[in-house]
Amino acid sequence: MTDRHAPDDEAGPSGSALVVIPTYDERENLEPVVQRLRAALPAAHVLVVDDASPDGTGELADELAAADERVHVLHRSDKAGLGAAYVAGFDWGLTRDYAAMVEMDADGSHPPEDLPRMLAMLGPGGTGADVVIGSRYVPGGRVVNWPWHRQALSRGANLYSKYALGVPINDSTAGFRAYRSHVLTELSLHNIASQGYCFQVDLTLRAVEAGFTVVEVPITFTDREFGESKMSPDIVREALLRVTKWGLRRRTNQLRSLFPRT
Repeated sequence: MTDRHAPDDEAGPSGSALVVIPTYDERENLEPVVQRLRAALPAAHVLVVDDASPDGTGELADELAAADERVHVLHRSDKAGLGAAYVAGFDWGLTRDYAAMVEMDADGSHPPEDLPRMLAMLGPGGTGADVVIGSRYVPGGRVVNWPWHRQALSRGANLYSKYALGVPINDSTAGFRAYRSHVLTELSLHNIASQGYCFQVDLTLRAVEAGFTVVEVPITFTDREFGESKMSPDIVREALLRVTKWGLRRRTNQLRSLFPRT
């Protein structure tokens, strides 16, 4: 992996946020998203984590970084999955002392204009939240331009996750969220093998089980205009199998706590 604008001894400004944006073939979407993000949150830094996109997304990211000292690029040698890209981005940010880190897609579906509100909720100065999820499925949240089958899949996955795992989160699969950085240091990120939907559910469950305060705020999710979704049947199958396994483990542990051996 290589990075631009980031010698190893460079630290993030005290109190600043790092927005991690994984990319694979997002050349048409990346620049508008970064422009919106920089307008909405001028003090934030941006880290584009590119998985060797064949369409030149990585090269465009380098151009954006050359023009703006708050934009950085982490190049990875191959397409290793969304979860691995986020873990690499979080590691990059944690070594540079950013106070908060954000997950955000590159395709324009997540509104950067909501980030000031989400970040303001973190920590003692806000609502005391450790994790803030930009949620489609709380009052005020909505989805725009998604085909019915994608919305049905997403709603079904989130309902299943909520009840199978017994966590009070309506949008566990959401990929738009902000973390206090200390949360990520405690979640054993390098033990996470999940990708796609499942990576987000995994982090949500780990945060809840660790006792962190997770809150949801409504957002408007707008389907991408350019490029193709990275969702695949394999990612859906992985999510179903892993969530079922985690749910069984969680329910078993709950029963054991109610009926301890004597």
